[in-house]
Amino acid sequence: MATDLYAKRAGEGTAVVLLHGLFGAGANMGMLARALQEQFEVFSLDLPNHGRSGWLPTLDLPVMADRLRHWMDEEGLSAAHLVGHSLGGKVAMQLALQSPTRVRSLIVADIAPVQYAAHHESVFAALQAVAAGCCASREEAAKLLACYLQEEAVIQFLLASLQRDSGGKMHWRFDLQGIRAAYPLLLAAPSAEQAYPGPVLFIKGDASDYVQEQHWSAIRTLFPAASIKVMPGCGHWLHVEKPQLFNGIVARFLALPEQRKLALAGTGKES
Repeated sequence: MATDLYAKRAGEGTAVVLLHGLFGAGANMGMLARALQEQFEVFSLDLPNHGRSGWLPTLDLPVMADRLRHWMDEEGLSAAHLVGHSLGGKVAMQLALQSPTRVRSLIVADIAPVQYAAHHESVFAALQAVAAGCCASREEAAKLLACYLQEEAVIQFLLASLQRDSGGKMHWRFDLQGIRAAYPLLLAAPSAEQAYPGPVLFIKGDASDYVQEQHWSAIRTLFPAASIKVMPGCGHWLHVEKPQLFNGIVARFLALPEQRKLALAGTGKES
C-alpha cells in the first residue's frame, strides 16, 4: 500500500515524528525539529492532503492514523515518539489509541480528545476567495485573505501554503475541497476501544480555549498517565509564540522515557 506521505528527516537516535495542524505542513514544526535533531531522529511529516503529501479521497482521524502507521512501516519504524499540534495532535492521539505499541510517548499541543464545534468558517471563506481569485502574487492573496481574517499571524500562516502553478497563478498546496468536505469528521473526538497506557503530555496555551477544565475527564479516561503543562502568555499557536519555552518542555519530556530505556538496558530488561 503506497502511503505517499512526505517527511523531512534530520538527526539520529530514537525516532520522533512531528505532526502539524489543519492547513499546515511539516515545516510549521521546523523550530522544534531543529531543537530536537541533536538527540533524536526527527521526522517532520506532512499530513495527508496537506503540504507535499498525497491526497486521500476521504479523510477522518482513523484513516489518517492508519496512513501514518503504514508510513512508519515503510520507514522501518516499529515505534516512535509523537508530537502533534492541533489536528496533528488528534491524529497522534488516534494512532496511540489504535496501535499503542507503535507510540513510545505522546505530546499533544493545545487540543483535547473531544468533539469540537465548527469554528473555521471565516478561514474557509478566505481560502476559497483566494482559490477563485486567480492571484498572481502572495501580495494579492494576502489582500484577499485580509478581507475575511483579522489576525495577521493566521494570514501569514496560510500564505506559507501557497505555491505558483505552471501558469503563474497562486494556488493552495493543500486539498482545500477535500479538507472542507471532511471538516465535520476532523472535528470529532478520537475513537477508542482501549486507553493508551504510555506517557502523555498535554501542553496548553493559557490564552487558548482549545483545552478546557471540563476536557480533563476525557483526557484521563483515554490517557490515564497524562499530565498537563500550561504555557503562560500563549494562545493556540504556542509553539510559534514562545518556541524556546515550548521546545524545552518537549525536549525534557522526551528525555524521560529515553532515560528509563537506558536504565532498563543496564539491567538487561526491556521496556
